[in-house]
Amino acid sequence: MNLLRLSWKNLTFKPLNALLSVLLFALSIGLISLLVSLRKQADEQFDNNLAGIDLVVGAKGSPLELTLNSMYHVGYATGNIQLGKVKAFFNPKHPIVEDVVPLSVGDSYKGYRIVGTQPKILDWYGASLGSGQLWQHDFEVVVGEEVARVHDLSLGATFKSNHGIIDEGEENNIEHDDDFTVVGILAPSGTVMDQLVLTTNQTYWHSHEGHDEAGDDEAEHHHQAHDHTADHAPASLLEEDPEREITSLLVRYRNASSFQALNFPRNINENTELLAANPAYEISEVRRQFDSGQRILGMLVLAITVVSALSIFIALFSSLRERRYELALLRTMGAGRGKLFLLIILEGIIVATIGYVLGLLLSHGILSVMAANISDDFRYSLSPWRLLPEEGWLLVAALGIGFLAAVIPAIQAANTDIAETLTEN
Repeated sequence: MNLLRLSWKNLTFKPLNALLSVLLFALSIGLISLLVSLRKQADEQFDNNLAGIDLVVGAKGSPLELTLNSMYHVGYATGNIQLGKVKAFFNPKHPIVEDVVPLSVGDSYKGYRIVGTQPKILDWYGASLGSGQLWQHDFEVVVGEEVARVHDLSLGATFKSNHGIIDEGEENNIEHDDDFTVVGILAPSGTVMDQLVLTTNQTYWHSHEGHDEAGDDEAEHHHQAHDHTADHAPASLLEEDPEREITSLLVRYRNASSFQALNFPRNINENTELLAANPAYEISEVRRQFDSGQRILGMLVLAITVVSALSIFIALFSSLRERRYELALLRTMGAGRGKLFLLIILEGIIVATIGYVLGLLLSHGILSVMAANISDDFRYSLSPWRLLPEEGWLLVAALGIGFLAAVIPAIQAANTDIAETLTEN
């Protein structure tokens, strides 16, 4: 007697009842899987891009916007800051600041941000070259792995940048005149570096000077300057005009737990025209809001899970009345109480297993749609078909729910009275 085959036939005898149970169970499993995957990948993105950065300094505005724009390259900058106002941060003898990385943001290449910065930013993010060399001169760029892959860029390739950080289509984008040359391609790092085009801070200034309203003479002068600097490494930022502007500074402390470091952001915010944002705090606020939404969805998922378990229980329990004669005949054919118990348990487990598989397909299907939208809007990548260890435990939980929902009907089936049932029929 093949109990598994018999259980399947019992379920498909009334397919609509079984289908309702499966769909409810799949919905609960799918939502749980979706929440787990989103949380896991969001946490990885947040953690990977913190990069040991203790402080972000920029123009006055929203500290969260400053953090997201400077570290995660999402959203817009709060403004620009003059070099002269942040010169002290570059002092190697600064009592609090160990090191800084300047950022100049505002242009893009087909939606991927072009960031003027210094090569040491790669070490901060744990990124490395996959091929080529680091940028050394103006208008040389190192592109992230995703940028190179999506747009088929290779060493020596050239392109023009677009003004702004959003790809608005070929008709609406304003192109700068200068050609950028790819001198290096990064290896995949799993950080925001995969989605950036990196060059010198001076390149950002040169690009925008070429579009000043001063006229053709100044633009021509800029191109001559560009030709002249093409063979020379750019000067140190401290040697530049103090009125030159950058977007923000990424800061690392000498001792993040010192009393001076703890008060440093407040002193900057209260006594200067700059804004200092603590990235760990700002990202914890984002996570807190995410947790609040997740708790609400978690309550909904719990309710759906309870309903799906009750659906399995009701479907199995109500079918027993119609199957009492069948179960009695099985007893007369030699099936013991244990086999009848196992028969009903298998039906609950089959429903749970099918619901689990459909739930995972639903979850990862939704993730694939979200991944496409997130990639288009923010150039961030999700791995929609990545299976997590937590989803393995979810299978154990699903089988447990299927078992528990079938226990009472299974006990009732095992206790079927042969004589009484056959006499009634």
